[in-house]
Amino acid sequence: MRALVHEHRQSLEGLDVDIAFGDVCEPDSLRSAFSGAEVVYHLAARISISMADWPLLETVNVTGTRNVVEACLSCGVRRLVYFSSIHALVQEPLDVPVDESRPLAENDCLPYSRSKALACKEVSNGMARGLDAIIMIPTGIIGPHDYQLSHFGEVLRSLACGRLPALVNSGFDWVDVRDVVECAIRAEQHAPRGASYLLSGHWVSLCEVASLVAEVTGIPAPRIVLPMWLASIGGPVFSALYRVSGRRPLYTSGSMESLRGNTRISHHRATCELGYQPRPFRETIIDTLRWFEATGQLKQPLTLRAKE
Repeated sequence: MRALVHEHRQSLEGLDVDIAFGDVCEPDSLRSAFSGAEVVYHLAARISISMADWPLLETVNVTGTRNVVEACLSCGVRRLVYFSSIHALVQEPLDVPVDESRPLAENDCLPYSRSKALACKEVSNGMARGLDAIIMIPTGIIGPHDYQLSHFGEVLRSLACGRLPALVNSGFDWVDVRDVVECAIRAEQHAPRGASYLLSGHWVSLCEVASLVAEVTGIPAPRIVLPMWLASIGGPVFSALYRVSGRRPLYTSGSMESLRGNTRISHHRATCELGYQPRPFRETIIDTLRWFEATGQLKQPLTLRAKE
């Protein structure tokens, strides 16, 4: 087994894998890493909730995926497993559940959504040229071993340390990283060429998340809950305040727009064809907080109830 590493390799320490250093923006490094590979899992992407990051997102997510497709074709890779995102699909109409038949959001106002939609088209273009590929479409991925701290991982840690001043009256569909990985491996082995699978988990409001974190940690949840309209207006202000403090902004115009997505996302196909069953949300949160505790990222030990 071989892992392509751009910069950080902390998550691979102690694992029996070969390390190949490279960059999805450097085709030669991809061809070198893919040489002799039977299957390629393409997870590398730039994730952003900023409205100003389109140039970087286009370079990494779109052109980078095109480079991966070309390298797979030139190296004779048997199958590409591409990890897309729920943001790559059009969310409207909001009163109808989202499934794999939704069109790509290639004209979306959010740069990240647009970049993932266009990346899917690059994979489709590769399939038209003979590439065997399948597409995994997870919702908001969370879970332990979040070494580079995802946006939601940062929200969880901030809640667990009492550093999040306010919540937004909305939520998102969250899925455990372990369930996504397990289903992707199963799909590589059993899915037909060209298949795509939505991997949703559970839609949970931020207030419910905060209540669960408070129960597990003993740290009170934020008392201030902003309505979406007010949070959207304040997005630029929040971003500016975070920049002044040197911290990554959690509430931006882009993140507010993401929270307005469809609340019903179907994993029916993955369940029927691959036996996919997302674990309880509570289990994911507790396991993630335990990992934060084990890595010294919490101010105080978790409560006894969380460890029972």
